[in-house]
Amino acid sequence: MEKEREDFLKKTALEIRKDVVRTIGVANAAHLASSLSIVEILVYLYWEVMKFNPQKPYWKERDRFVFSKGHACPALYAVLARLGFFDREELWSYRRLGAMLQGHPEYRRTPGIDAPSGSLGMGLGISVGMALSLRLRRLTSRVFCLLGDGEFQEGAVWESVMNANHYKLDNLIAIVDVNGYQMEGKTESINNLEPLQDKLESFGWKAYQCDGHDLKELARVFKAVFACKGAPCAILARTIPGKGLKKIEEGVLSPTEPMSRLLMEEALRELEELDRTYFREGEEQGG
Repeated sequence: MEKEREDFLKKTALEIRKDVVRTIGVANAAHLASSLSIVEILVYLYWEVMKFNPQKPYWKERDRFVFSKGHACPALYAVLARLGFFDREELWSYRRLGAMLQGHPEYRRTPGIDAPSGSLGMGLGISVGMALSLRLRRLTSRVFCLLGDGEFQEGAVWESVMNANHYKLDNLIAIVDVNGYQMEGKTESINNLEPLQDKLESFGWKAYQCDGHDLKELARVFKAVFACKGAPCAILARTIPGKGLKKIEEGVLSPTEPMSRLLMEEALRELEELDRTYFREGEEQGG
């Protein structure tokens, strides 16, 4: 990946993080840590991988995206707004009664949403059905499903893993946000998932691991995925809850704590400082 493109994607990810913080802070909502852990994954997917048209959100030839870990939807909403699926001002009405953007994505209610989410563990099954449908209609589009690692404690996920292998769905790509946390605490202490890569491969999948915040690593694994034929693929993206905000990264604040206006302002100052020191000073040195 060229440095100029990498810097653009990093800058985009930082702006997305700011909007995620604003969205959750204005709503005094939770799930900030889970939303921030997937920002680079979403940025790479939408700016480098997926085919879509914001002016025609239900374009038949588009790639499908199923957001299984729907509670982290502020990150997806911020991405869709920046790409022009809807006005950015909609972000500030997040979770309000009757608003476009609710606490879980809703199909048809929000442009750019291909499937609803609610009870966790359902997204991969929906994705298997979509991938089969695309194949039957002889469409070359792909289905991308983003799951949380805690979802793999659900039996329905493993049923879907088996079905995807049975039908050799090489148009299905699961991306797992392996941030090590779920609502009740650390995944390893609740129901240890490892070795997750070995388990998926034993079910006939091709599985790859990467640093989910490293754009070059994401580029590497997606290249490997797109070369894979005859089997569904999974990307295990190792991430940090609350990436970009030290208090959450270091465990000072709970990953599930609702965000107050005070915390929002503190978080935005931290992100603005990162913007100033990393990007703006770099531009001055380069210019």
